[in-house]
Amino acid sequence: MITKEQKKEITTSLIDKLSRQKAVVFFDYTGLKVNDFQELRSKLREQEIECQAYKKTLVDLSLEKANLKGLKVKNLPGQIALVFGYNDEVLPAKILYDFSKENEEVKILSGFVQGEYLEQTAIESLAKLPSRQELLSKAISSMMSPISNLTNVFNGNLLKLINLLKNLKLEA
Repeated sequence: MITKEQKKEITTSLIDKLSRQKAVVFFDYTGLKVNDFQELRSKLREQEIECQAYKKTLVDLSLEKANLKGLKVKNLPGQIALVFGYNDEVLPAKILYDFSKENEEVKILSGFVQGEYLEQTAIESLAKLPSRQELLSKAISSMMSPISNLTNVFNGNLLKLINLLKNLKLEA
């Protein structure tokens, strides 16, 4: 049994996490084996994403105090856990979505991104987007392409000049 003081500490900690997050995803983990839950947590931890299970009443109280509206956790089915992304809006949903494809016990329910409430379908759509790193990589690659092409043109012209000079030298 959790004491009143412990509940207060949990709520204070949860309010802090909710106020710092860029994204938080709610999921049902009913039926998930402990080993699988630990595997999910370690995958998330590698990306500096936090995962924690809470009592629904404490989450509802914390959401209210953090001024996040649109969700009553007590109405969600199953056992609820939250995934907090502090650095990236897409990555928490992406990792959880990929994990849920391998483990059907994990069901994404909803979440908040930048303080805006999103339904399950919106979270899953977000998970299917390329990550921030993938987008940056594509942008850099497309910026480098013209420079690379220009370099190839200059190199091609230099090679033609060198071949022309070699041919002239051989004929002379």
